Amino acid sequence: MKLAIVGGGASAFYVASRLLSRLPKEAGVVHVYDRLWAPHGLVRYGVAPDHPEVKNCTHKFDEVAKDPRFRFFGNVNVHDNIPQKAFSQNIPLPLSSIYTHYSHVLFATGCPLPSFHPSLPQSESCIPALNVVHWYTQHPANQGPPPLETAKHVTLIGNGNVALDVARMLLTSPDVLRKYDVPSTVIDTLERSAVQHVSIAARRGPFDAAFTTKEIRELIKLPNASMKPIPEDWLVPAPGAKIDRAKGRIIDLLRKGSEQRYGSTAKTWSLDFFRSPVSFEGGKLTLAHTTAISPSTRVVPTGETSTVDTDLVVTSIGFKGDPTSPFYDPELGHMRTQAGRVQGAMENVYGSGWAAMGPKGVIVATMMDAYAVAETILGDREKSLTPLKSLGGDGTVDLGSVPGELVGNTGVLDYDDWKKIDAAEISRGELVGKERERLTWGEVQALLGRH
Repeated sequence: MKLAIVGGGASAFYVASRLLSRLPKEAGVVHVYDRLWAPHGLVRYGVAPDHPEVKNCTHKFDEVAKDPRFRFFGNVNVHDNIPQKAFSQNIPLPLSSIYTHYSHVLFATGCPLPSFHPSLPQSESCIPALNVVHWYTQHPANQGPPPLETAKHVTLIGNGNVALDVARMLLTSPDVLRKYDVPSTVIDTLERSAVQHVSIAARRGPFDAAFTTKEIRELIKLPNASMKPIPEDWLVPAPGAKIDRAKGRIIDLLRKGSEQRYGSTAKTWSLDFFRSPVSFEGGKLTLAHTTAISPSTRVVPTGETSTVDTDLVVTSIGFKGDPTSPFYDPELGHMRTQAGRVQGAMENVYGSGWAAMGPKGVIVATMMDAYAVAETILGDREKSLTPLKSLGGDGTVDLGSVPGELVGNTGVLDYDDWKKIDAAEISRGELVGKERERLTWGEVQALLGRH
């Protein structure tokens, strides 16, 4: 087996780990391609900086990369038919070249685009949460800081974990964040932030909240921010409703409120349930009041509305796949798979992670999905009686070859390059007492001598 994995996030590494642990030593290789120059996907560019424990999985990924049957090709944008660069420094590689050189392909490209709210056109004062995450993780797609220096009131639309991550970053003291993997430029902006209140609006109620217990507990414990009390009648379950243990813990936390008394701190925040945006214009956000008794009940407007003066609206209502990516299904917002096999594709083409199952689940869910897809690949291999052929024709696959476009191309980064970058970032961080200080692409080129 010669497998190309398009996408270098957690799912890709977990699939590679399981396959290489199960395949005989001479039975195959795994090559991972990523348009980003750094591996690990959302582990590097999505996990909140103050959650370093979530990034411990990278130790396992480093072990995978030590296997001589594994190779990483960073800064390579695999595209379908139309030559394109996701980022200006990318090396473009047509999917046809992948098909020519590999017997199996796995797409683990995630859901890299934000979903937008139809009532909230994007502007300087209305941005997706992904823009904020890209900013504080220094993602190559980073569009610069949000306008925090002039925003006293921020409203988040949606109350999933990403929304709470953004809220926590805006409410936490920069002095606390300084020790984590937060770029110094981000700390500088946060020190100048004018944010005094963060409102987190959602169209359903507390019993349908999308955040986890861990996320809400962290907000509640912030020493310099306090939560507006939630109306008690919102915290009473519907008659006959069954409340599971995890949801019960969340309701208990919401009932107790923040550790700091509301109004006693410089910054405040609120969970504004049963609110759905109607419009945002001239700093005024109009919200429709809604009602929903249970998760199975459709959210309906009550007919009442309210208007909130807010300086910045951040939408956090989910993610979707890239419509230009191979096998994208517009009905799903990502590719359609069954047991990991991409529907509508040739044999030996697979999908895993968010690219296949949509933007849901935490790292453990991604790992379990990746292991299941790896088992599907192994099972299909065992049932196949055909010799090792390329996906793009009848040619026999050479396990040691790579697409000709990449041979000798200094714009391609391998895993050894990444470990040099990793070491340099950690070293820079140690000098200022923090986890790491991230490098820009220009600094990466200088470090590797590839200007």
